[in-house]
Amino acid sequence: MAGDKLTWKAIRGDSRARIIGGSAVGFVVLLVVLLLTLTTCGGGGGTGARANTGDDDRDKPAKGPSEAVLTVAPKDGADDVQTSGVLEVQAAKGKLTKVTVQDAKGAKVEGKLAEGGTVWRPATHLAAGTKYTVDAVAEDSEGRAAAKHAAFTTFVPQNTFVGYFTPENGDKVGAGMPFSVNFNRPVAHREAVEKAISVTADPEVEVAGHWFGNQRLDFRPEKYWKAGTKVAVDLNLSGVEGSEGVYGTQRKTVRFTVGRQQVSVVDAKKKTMTVTRDGEKIKTFPITSGRPANPTYNGRMVISEKHEVTRMNGDTVGFGGEYDIKDVPHAMRLSTSGTFIHGNYWMAKYQFGKVNGSHGCVGLFDMRGGGANGTPGAWFFSHSMVGDVVEVENSQDETIKPDNGLNGWNMSWEKWTAKQ
Repeated sequence: MAGDKLTWKAIRGDSRARIIGGSAVGFVVLLVVLLLTLTTCGGGGGTGARANTGDDDRDKPAKGPSEAVLTVAPKDGADDVQTSGVLEVQAAKGKLTKVTVQDAKGAKVEGKLAEGGTVWRPATHLAAGTKYTVDAVAEDSEGRAAAKHAAFTTFVPQNTFVGYFTPENGDKVGAGMPFSVNFNRPVAHREAVEKAISVTADPEVEVAGHWFGNQRLDFRPEKYWKAGTKVAVDLNLSGVEGSEGVYGTQRKTVRFTVGRQQVSVVDAKKKTMTVTRDGEKIKTFPITSGRPANPTYNGRMVISEKHEVTRMNGDTVGFGGEYDIKDVPHAMRLSTSGTFIHGNYWMAKYQFGKVNGSHGCVGLFDMRGGGANGTPGAWFFSHSMVGDVVEVENSQDETIKPDNGLNGWNMSWEKWTAKQ
């Protein structure tokens, strides 16, 4: 009985007890067996959990390095790299899964995969004098990835060209306004330069470019822009070889908006002008146009400049000393050769609508010096914007040439879009 009492005291946790009875020894043995059994049966983690994962992992070989081999041209660290025809990423014994090329500002270069996904090339030229980084990833037939990083810098050209354009960024213009670029040097590689200029519109409409000679490129849709159209132009000319050894330097985005669609029809025979805005006739004025010896051009002309007051001298447009008129009010240019629609204060008011007496311009009755004076000339000036269209019909002259001003609308869409 003494042994049993001592064992009971030990189980109760009496630290002063001395376990000497057989029952206590048996209890300890029982605890050890239970612990061994729990460990052997698995339960949680540790060694037991890994031991029961099966034989699949042991049968698979360790995943080794990818067999895909990546190469980047030009080589890492290269300088004076050409802007076209050099950049290329290749994968041997694998396929490319990701290629990122970007400049120091994070602007990415778009590209295309070719040859079954083993080659990547840029979709366009690179900018001049720019550092680029290349990061590429390829996978072999086992899905193992290989990566490569490289950097290079394009060359700085010695001979350059730029384009001067209209309209400017942020302008609001009339529905006849093309996007017109005049280059300061002749362009021999016109296709490459045209490809580097993207013109898009919202609402969407096809826009095409047409060259007038080798220094002017205009873009327009088939028909006048719709009112409210938003136009975006991407001038990506930096690095484009315009002529042998002559490269572009511009990288610019231009946005402009079409305010409304206003078309004013001048009937030289009836001597009237009818103003239509967004399909609604809003005004008709008596006018004077070119006299029989100097008739006004027929055709569609776009207002390219506005001057509240100007001076008109015949010497500047090939008429010698036939006229020199100061303080001409409300003048708006229609052609490079000197055709304007403007206010006229030197003819009697009753002659408008009855006499064609100008040297080729379209005249509206007005007061000298301009201003908001309530005359037809003042009204038309204040209700017109650059890009509005003036169409002249029934004149005894020829149709104005498409490149005489911003007047490409006098060329059919078929001719405008024909390969040059």
